[in-house]
Amino acid sequence: MRRKTGKEQARVCSDEGVAICIGPERCVQWCEVRVDQKIKPEIFYDGFANVDIRVGRVIDVQPFPRTRNPSYKVEIDFGLFGRRWSSAQITHYEKDELIGTLVVAVVNLPPRNIAGFKSEVLILGARDADGRVILLAPRSNVELGEAVF
Repeated sequence: MRRKTGKEQARVCSDEGVAICIGPERCVQWCEVRVDQKIKPEIFYDGFANVDIRVGRVIDVQPFPRTRNPSYKVEIDFGLFGRRWSSAQITHYEKDELIGTLVVAVVNLPPRNIAGFKSEVLILGARDADGRVILLAPRSNVELGEAVF
């Protein structure tokens, strides 16, 4: 299967990857395609507007050895919205490095039981090239509990 994108062609060689080619046979890059790299179906703005994303400050970090993947229990202060806990796979950060950090989190998901722990918010992040979760955060100080849009 071939798909033209400008002067390049993306050739799907299997379900696991895409070859980026210039010309009929000269491939210049091979990259693995993960499920999260596929664009999700289009949604209406109202669907996005219902997701309550807010800025909070990490105030406590505890080890969480019961999880399958290395994780911390993280307490976040959302100002007038109070404090909430989350389980987060961010153990490449030192605990002391996280305390005081501003983070962005979804605050209106139902609580989730993770290895016997009630995770109340979803801290947002993106994976880097090494697969580590890098936290999303505002570039400047903002009020705790400020909405993200």
